[in-house]
Amino acid sequence: MTERFQGYLYLTLAMIMVGSTVIASKLIAAGLPPFIATALRFAVAFPLFLALMRLTRTAWPRLERRAWLILILQAGAGSVGYTTLLIAGLRYSSATDAGVVIGTLPVVSAGIAILLLGERPSRSTLIAIGLAAAGVLTIVLRPDDGAEHSTLGITLVFAAVFCEGLFILINKRIRTPIAPLALSTIMAGMGVGVAFVPALFEASSMQDVTVQSLAAVLYYALVPTVAGFILWYAGSARVSGTEASVFTALAPVSAVLFAFVLLGEPVSVNQVAGIGCVLVAVLSLAVPHLRLKAAGQTRS
Repeated sequence: MTERFQGYLYLTLAMIMVGSTVIASKLIAAGLPPFIATALRFAVAFPLFLALMRLTRTAWPRLERRAWLILILQAGAGSVGYTTLLIAGLRYSSATDAGVVIGTLPVVSAGIAILLLGERPSRSTLIAIGLAAAGVLTIVLRPDDGAEHSTLGITLVFAAVFCEGLFILINKRIRTPIAPLALSTIMAGMGVGVAFVPALFEASSMQDVTVQSLAAVLYYALVPTVAGFILWYAGSARVSGTEASVFTALAPVSAVLFAFVLLGEPVSVNQVAGIGCVLVAVLSLAVPHLRLKAAGQTRS
C-alpha cells in the first residue's frame, strides 16, 4: 500500500467520523450548552492523548512563536468554533439539514487550500473537486419537502463549516513537522483552554442535563476527537491540502446515512445521487494510484 493511498484511507475514516458528529451534536444540543459540551469533549480527550503520547514515546515539538500562534488560531477557529457552532445550529436545525450544509465543506476547504496555501491543484484533483461539488449541489438542491428549515440554524452550521475548513488546512502553514499524535494532543489541550471561560458563563444558565447528552459528549470525545484527529493528521501528512479537501465530501454522506439509520430520517433520490457523485470523486483520486502500484508490481 502506497503512502498516498494510506492517506486516502485515513482521510476516509476520519470524515466518516466527522459525519457522525452531526448526530452526536443533535443529542448534545438537547441537554447541554455548546461551550460546556465543547469543554467536556476536550477535557475527556486531552488525558487520553497524553497517555497515548507517553505510551508511544512521542516527543513534544519544538516550535517557534509563530507556529504556536497558528496552533492557537487553529484550535480556536476549528476545535472550539466548529463544535460550538454545530451544536448551537442543531438547536434550531434538523440533523438532515445540518448534514446537507456540511456538504459545502469540500468547496470551502479547496478554496482555502488554493487561496490561502497557494496550492496549484492538478487536473485530476480539480475533476474530483467538481464531482464532489456536484454531489453536494445534488443534495442541497433537493425539492422542497414542505418541512420547516431554520435560517438561523443553517447559518450557524455553515459558520461551523468555515471553521472546520480552517481547522483541517491551516496547519499546512507550520514549517516544522509535528507528529499527528502530538498535534492532536495540542489541539485538545488548547480546546479545553479556549472553551473554559465561555463555559463558566454558560454554567449559571444551564438547565437539566440529560444522560443522553452526556453519552453523546463521551462518544464525541472518544471517536471523532481521539480517533478522528489521529486519522486526519496521519492522512493529511501524506497528501496535499487540495486532495485532502476532496475527502471532506464524505462527511455529508456519512451524516445523511447516520441520520437515516439512527434517527429514521428519509433519504431522497437527490441525496442518493449526491452520495454517488461524492464516492466517484473519492475513487477518481484513489484508483490511479492503485493502478500505478499494480503496474510497478507487475514489472518487478
